[in-house]
Amino acid sequence: MAGLSFDLIALQLFAGLALGAIYVLFAIGLSLIFGMLTVVNFAHGAFYMVGAYVGLYLISIGGNFWLCLVAVPLLIGLFGLAVERVLIRPLYGRGIDYPLLLTFGLSYVMVECVRIAFGKTGYPFDTPEILQGAVNIGVGYFPLYRLFVIGATAAVLLALWLFLERTSFGLIIRAGARDPQIVRVLGVDVSRVWLIVFGIGTAIAGFAGLLAAPLQGVIPEMGGTILAEAFVVTVVGGMGSIGGAVLAGLLVGVVVSMTSLFAPEMAKVSIFALMAIVLIVRPQGFFGRAGLLS
Repeated sequence: MAGLSFDLIALQLFAGLALGAIYVLFAIGLSLIFGMLTVVNFAHGAFYMVGAYVGLYLISIGGNFWLCLVAVPLLIGLFGLAVERVLIRPLYGRGIDYPLLLTFGLSYVMVECVRIAFGKTGYPFDTPEILQGAVNIGVGYFPLYRLFVIGATAAVLLALWLFLERTSFGLIIRAGARDPQIVRVLGVDVSRVWLIVFGIGTAIAGFAGLLAAPLQGVIPEMGGTILAEAFVVTVVGGMGSIGGAVLAGLLVGVVVSMTSLFAPEMAKVSIFALMAIVLIVRPQGFFGRAGLLS
């Protein structure tokens, strides 16, 4: 530990931010859906995984990575719209357990369908040629693609913030998350709002899967691991809080990265240790609202 230089620690912090960016993208979709629909979406990891496979397929038939950045979230978002409309909507009002169990089962169905279509073994996902290599960030050389992931996450967060804060539909979404009954009284079709929110959340999950694919490859089980970690992010940030998901995602990424540097065998455990500490001090998370699940 004494031999670690400041530059090495700084580079590891940047690596944590890149990892945290993937957590943020995944968790904000999860938080958006829960905050608005009060649906604990256990299929979110499967949407993430399908996003990576859709990108892989598009590239295999002659597409490119830049096309995938647009096509993948669009296609996964449309798939999410269909899932909400056909499967989840009939369960509204029956209690939180019903959509939870449905999405849990749906995730298994989606994973098995991918195994049938693509096989059980994983595939490498090549980094775009223009994003290969490393650049000097002042404290050393850092992979260019990881910087791109951080920048793409920042762009998505900015676009989502502008949508929620600067548009009339965003105002309806924020109002509906607080009191859907009042929104109904004002004549707003809440079911249409829920449909679009679910589509946006799943689209962001697919986008996160595409960005993560060059970092870890593409396998049918890739959504399961990040789902558990993303629920930690969501709980630490506060269930339903997008701002909390952003802060917690970056924090979890940095904690995992720094733990990997000092005690690699404790990297995964550190996520849950962080969650335990936060919940002891603040049971509702950083920005969560008490009683949201009641």
